Amino acid sequence: MRKNSAKNLRVNQEVAHELSRIIRDLKDPRIAVMTSVVDAVVATDLKTCKVYVSVLGDEEARNETMAGLNSAAGYIRRELAHSLNLRNTPELTFRLDRSIERGVEMSHLIDEVMSGERNEDIE
Repeated sequence: MRKNSAKNLRVNQEVAHELSRIIRDLKDPRIAVMTSVVDAVVATDLKTCKVYVSVLGDEEARNETMAGLNSAAGYIRRELAHSLNLRNTPELTFRLDRSIERGVEMSHLIDEVMSGERNEDIE
């Protein structure tokens, strides 16, 4: 199976969808409410999976959420095995992804620039 094959892309999407559902249902108080799975990259041999997670909040919330996810990795993997019918259930590695946070910051900057240009046009 090639790295970007249609089957691998479907597996990545399905794993990301199921992980999002599983993480949303976790009852660990360390995991922030605004935690979302951005992407899941499953190796072609289905042995490992890098899970990119976005956490909205301060640095402490991000650290606590990552600690909670790493602590619950075994449980999450078991739940993933129950919900997906894969030959192997991949070992999960959680990585913090700040792309959504950067996008929000860029949107605010663009809004500030646009409102500044509008004020200059009015005057």
